[in-house]
Amino acid sequence: MASLSAQEREARKGIHPTKEELIKTVVVLLDNLTLDEITSEKVLEISGISRGSLYHHFQDFAELLELAQVRRFASYVDRSIEILTDLFAEVGNRDELVIRLTEVSKTFQAPELSNTRIERLTAISKVMHNPRMASALGQEQERLTESIADLYRDLQARGLGNPQLHPRTAAVMFQAYTLGRTVDDFTINHMDQENWLYAVSLIVENIFFPTH
Repeated sequence: MASLSAQEREARKGIHPTKEELIKTVVVLLDNLTLDEITSEKVLEISGISRGSLYHHFQDFAELLELAQVRRFASYVDRSIEILTDLFAEVGNRDELVIRLTEVSKTFQAPELSNTRIERLTAISKVMHNPRMASALGQEQERLTESIADLYRDLQARGLGNPQLHPRTAAVMFQAYTLGRTVDDFTINHMDQENWLYAVSLIVENIFFPTH
């Protein structure tokens, strides 16, 4: 398992070890099972924790499932921020930036990551009529959007970003076309991946980083 980021470690300091173990158990189970396939009996058997302890730390089993989904969503957020931060810190000019970001887009947009994109959409879909899930997931989504916006704001200050584009707009658009790839992930007939990446490159070159 990957090491925790500093932010993750800080966030988990106040979590009771039993509660943390239950969340981690569901997080691992979600690698191979759907939410509907994960039962409280299975979680308790694997974790070795009693039913009484489970309901001492969670209002209900649904809350445990929700927090596990948020934890997995947060891991995606951490990886994305790390990748983009490293990318933007290393580039020195607009042409290099366009090339590197287009290459990174290939990773985010890879067909092999279809399950990750669908999992993100599944988690997002849970916020409707669920204020508890909306609050927890909303904090992670806001962290991702603001982090990307801050990175883009820095690029604008360096004369690389589009001065007409609000940083938050850029952050949302970047996520929108990445997550929007999902509409093709579960269909029978798929679009040409190279043509899709070409379309992404046009967005990168002409909207995010146009020539001045």
